[in-house]
Amino acid sequence: MRANAFFVREVTVGRFVIVAYKPKSGKELQLLAAVDKHLKVLRAEQLVTDRPAYAMRAADGTILEVFEWKSAEAIGQAHSNPAVQALWAEFGAACDYVPLTSLPEAHQMFAEFETVSLN
Repeated sequence: MRANAFFVREVTVGRFVIVAYKPKSGKELQLLAAVDKHLKVLRAEQLVTDRPAYAMRAADGTILEVFEWKSAEAIGQAHSNPAVQALWAEFGAACDYVPLTSLPEAHQMFAEFETVSLN
């Protein structure tokens, strides 16, 4: 823990990410299934923290996911992990990855999205 006169903050090495998945035509349910198991696979491979993930839907149907990798090294390890690569292939079949700036909501002062429940 690091403290000063104004706040107390836990120092971590985690890396929060926000990713936007635009479903391919007719593939939204397949995408939602992949998002639902994403953190389960990453946790089983010990690549993410225990913090919860959040999923949201933009007005155009793009799904956003927010989660925390354990570290920058964990992100690198995912790129050579067979279980993660298999799951990412499912994502690739179901969606295109798009920049957050492609979403109109991202240009608002307070971006609002529909909640998507994860199991």
